[in-house]
Amino acid sequence: MRPTLRKIRLRAVWLIVVPFFLFARPTTASIVVGSVIALLGLALRGWAAGTIHKDEHLTVSGPYAHLRHPLYVGSLALGIGVTVAGGSWIWPTLFLLFYGAVYTRVMQEEGRRLGELFPADFPSYSAEVPALVPRLRPYVGPTRPAAASPARTASSASPAPTTTARFAWRQYRRNREWEAALGTAAAFALLAVKGWLGSGTL
Repeated sequence: MRPTLRKIRLRAVWLIVVPFFLFARPTTASIVVGSVIALLGLALRGWAAGTIHKDEHLTVSGPYAHLRHPLYVGSLALGIGVTVAGGSWIWPTLFLLFYGAVYTRVMQEEGRRLGELFPADFPSYSAEVPALVPRLRPYVGPTRPAAASPARTASSASPAPTTTARFAWRQYRRNREWEAALGTAAAFALLAVKGWLGSGTL
C-alpha cells in the first residue's frame, strides 16, 4: 500500500525536527519573537479547525471565507515561529524549503479532491478565494446549501454549511487541534530548557 501524502509529510518533517533540537541555540530574544509568530499560527489553525467539517461539507465561512488553506497557512506561521526560536536563520530557511517542497503538492492534491467531492461549488469558491494570501472581503457563497459530498449516502448526507457557520469548540476537539497546541508548548519548553542550559541566563 502506498503511503498517503499525510504520512509522507509527517515522516519527512522529522528530517528537520531531530537536527533542529540537537543543534538549536535559542536565546531569550529568539524564543520571544518565535513564540509570538507561533501563537499567531496556532490561533489561525485553531479558528480553522473549529470551523471546518472535513469531507462532510465545503466550508466557506470563518477563515475559509478569506483563504482556502488557513490550516496550512497557520502551519507555516507555526513552523516559522518554532524555527526562529532556534536562534539561527538556517532553521527558518530549511523549514521554508521543506514547506515549499511538501505542502505545494499537498494543497494541489486537496484542491483536486475537493473539486471531486463538491463539483457544484468548489470551482467558484477556488476561483474567488486565494490559496495562501487572504482576501480582505469575505467570500459570499451561494445562498442555497452547497451540495453534500457524493461519498456520503443519502441517509447520512446533511446540508453543507453556508457562510453563517461559526467556530465551535466541539469541532476544534473533534479535529484534535489541541494536539498542535500541546506539541508547540512542548517544543518551546524544550527550547527554553536548552537555552537555559546553554547560557545559564535564559
